[in-house]
Amino acid sequence: MISPKFFIETLKEHGIDFYAGVPDSLLKNICAYIADNVDPSHNIITANEGAAVGLAAGYHLATGKTGVVYMQNSGEGNIINPLASLTDREVYEIPVLLLIGWRGRPGVHDEPQHVKQGKVTTGLLNVMGVNYEVLSKEEDKAAKQIAKAVDALHRNEVFALVIEKDTFEDYKLQHVEEVAGLTMSREEAIQTVAAALGADDCIVSTTGMISRELFEYREAEKQGHERDFLTVGSMGHASQIALGIALAQPQRHVWCFDGDGATLMHMGSLAITASKQPKHYVHVVFNNGAHDSVGGQPTVGLKIDLPAVARAVGYQKTYSVCGKSELVQTLASLRSEEGPVLLEVKVRKGNRKDLGRPTTTPIQNKEALMNFLKK
Repeated sequence: MISPKFFIETLKEHGIDFYAGVPDSLLKNICAYIADNVDPSHNIITANEGAAVGLAAGYHLATGKTGVVYMQNSGEGNIINPLASLTDREVYEIPVLLLIGWRGRPGVHDEPQHVKQGKVTTGLLNVMGVNYEVLSKEEDKAAKQIAKAVDALHRNEVFALVIEKDTFEDYKLQHVEEVAGLTMSREEAIQTVAAALGADDCIVSTTGMISRELFEYREAEKQGHERDFLTVGSMGHASQIALGIALAQPQRHVWCFDGDGATLMHMGSLAITASKQPKHYVHVVFNNGAHDSVGGQPTVGLKIDLPAVARAVGYQKTYSVCGKSELVQTLASLRSEEGPVLLEVKVRKGNRKDLGRPTTTPIQNKEALMNFLKK
């Protein structure tokens, strides 16, 4: 495996020292090393991957140097537009070095949401005309691949280093931001909200730990899963899935269980939800200020006023709570409110180590929910 220090120092020797992107589980060791060893002004965790390409482009315009954009391969969809219409050699000729975690690589077992993305990862790069290398796990070979990438960057091209599982040696994030006063775990908060729902209510939960913890709650309570749509992929889009259901069935209470990172990724969706004024729509954002599923890298979730944003775009009512008793009290009165409603629940980071994953397939989940919604 490659030492994160070796990788970053090798890039630095080539004059590359600016990073932007969205953390990924396959890149968590290198992202942690960057966070601890690169000045914050040269490492920006962005709302989405396309925004990271924009940042790298701006950095190049100001300095003439190349920026690095890191992401999971699921983020390729978010970078296609800026790659084709901004950085491409037929447009502005702006070099960018992409680090792409290859989830779902063919022949390697992975979660269902990564299977298709894994199959098309390199194909999408080919279609976009982006040359790439699958980064070697041997440092001498990796150094030669980096040199090849740098040659392409000097020609004002975009180049990608595709990262397989177990490419980087372990590195644990040293500088972890902790927020005082957050006593409730996300799992406890999810259980509390789910327990307060009516029998005809449905939930659309976002990707990552939130869907996993909701599934585990149903299992522990010996309940079915037919009321829940577990959005195992498509980060940032759960709120619009929930909106689609709410508009089609306006009489039904629809709850979106969202995360701060997912909400930030496509925050414009808040405005669209508000503009449609779904009366029985409740948007619950479990906010721990971190990308918990991919290594705990920070978001700006706890540094901004999400309820104020929701009010500004037209949500009818907003709440922010950080303790269980406050959450229970808010839930008791919230159901009678006319939506859309945003409920921010501030929770501490982390999850239990033995947290399971859904045992139903995405198609089984979809079909069970659709049958429930027919009632």
